[in-house]
Amino acid sequence: MVDTKLRDLFDCHLEEVLSELPQSVHALLEKVPLHVEDYPSQQVIKELGLTADSNLCGVYSGVPLDQRTIEDRPSLPDVVTIYREGIIRLAAGSTEGLSSDELRRQIRITLLHELGHHHGFSESDLENMGYG
Repeated sequence: MVDTKLRDLFDCHLEEVLSELPQSVHALLEKVPLHVEDYPSQQVIKELGLTADSNLCGVYSGVPLDQRTIEDRPSLPDVVTIYREGIIRLAAGSTEGLSSDELRRQIRITLLHELGHHHGFSESDLENMGYG
């Protein structure tokens, strides 16, 4: 569970990461909004075939650009959701404790990873690009 202090720390680092991203990413985030939650719902975990102890860092919901056609019916809007708990666990597990630099790095990787799915990149594509 993410306590208030850790949530505030995460959100502060998220704001720093967002401020450092190029304008092209900000323009994309206007079309594909970013949601931030402490952890995924049981429904999301079930839909993805994960277990409750999985460290899910983020998820893209929508139809990737490379799969859209002019015949598509309107659907729910695209959304990127990142999860504080999964990112914090990943950042703390890769070093001896939680460092600010590693937390910002993992936030950035997760955000760009999920935006990559919006563009149609697969997990292996993103892994090869360093966003795995």
